Amino acid sequence: MRYVKPLSLFQDLVRGNALERGRLLGLDVGDKYVGVAVSDIHNKIASPLSVLLRKKSTLDMMADDFQSLISELSLEGFIVGYPFDRQRRSPDAVQVKLFIDDLSATRKLEGLKYTYWDEGFTSKNVELLLRPLNLHPVTSKTIIDKFAAVGILQGYLDYVNRKQKSVTAQNFGKQTQVLTELLKL
Repeated sequence: MRYVKPLSLFQDLVRGNALERGRLLGLDVGDKYVGVAVSDIHNKIASPLSVLLRKKSTLDMMADDFQSLISELSLEGFIVGYPFDRQRRSPDAVQVKLFIDDLSATRKLEGLKYTYWDEGFTSKNVELLLRPLNLHPVTSKTIIDKFAAVGILQGYLDYVNRKQKSVTAQNFGKQTQVLTELLKL
C-alpha cells in the first residue's frame, strides 16, 4: 500500500480513462470494527457497504476481503478516516496508523493507494441521528460504523469534486481568453 496526498489520489483517477475509472473505498477504523463505504462509478456519491471485524488474527482474511472488493468493484484506493487533532496525537490516530501498517504488512494490497481524511465527528453524528430509533446496541453499532465510513468518503468526494470543478472552470476561463485573443487577430 502506498500513501498519497488526498488531491493526488483523485487527480490520478481523473487522468485515467473515464470508462475504466476506478472507485474508492471509505474506511472508518474503530477498536473492534471497520466500517466500509464505496463510491459510485463516477466518484460522486458514497454508499454503505459493510462492517468488518477487526482483530489481529483476522487481518489476513480482511486483506483477502479487500482484494476481492478491489477486483469486484474496480477499486483504485482507500480513503481512511483519521482523527486530525492539531493539539495532540490521539490514541485513535495511533490506532488508525497501526491498522494501515498491519494491513500493509500482509503484502496483499501492494500498489493500492490510500490517503487520510478527517473523520471529524462522523460516528458521533450518526449516533445522534440513530438515538431516537432505540435500536438494539449491536444493530446500532453496525449502522454507525457503516455510515461513519459513508460520511468520511462523502466528505472527501465532495471536497475533491469541488476542487476539480474549480480547476476545470479556471482552465475553461483561460481557454476562452486565448480564443478571444485569437479571434481579435
